[in-house]
Amino acid sequence: MTASGGRPDGKMEEVARLAAKRVRRLREDPEPSFASRLGQIGVLGWAIVAPILIGVAVGRWLDWALKTGIFFTAPLIMLGAAAGLWTAWRWMHRQ
Repeated sequence: MTASGGRPDGKMEEVARLAAKRVRRLREDPEPSFASRLGQIGVLGWAIVAPILIGVAVGRWLDWALKTGIFFTAPLIMLGAAAGLWTAWRWMHRQ
């Protein structure tokens, strides 16, 4: 196609240049595999769940030792959740 003045309009060249750039970028930095993504989800899950479970275990032990009901368990669950979410957030931003 030509624009007024007889010069090529350049759209086809621009599209080809963008397509080549996209292919080059994919070759240099390929998309992670499904298994890799699944592994990342597992790491994030454990990063959140492990501190919560530790909080439950320590809290139940303290409540049993001091005979305080759930006085220590509840706050330690919350602290474990906060620590786990903070850890997961930091890990995601490093990836």
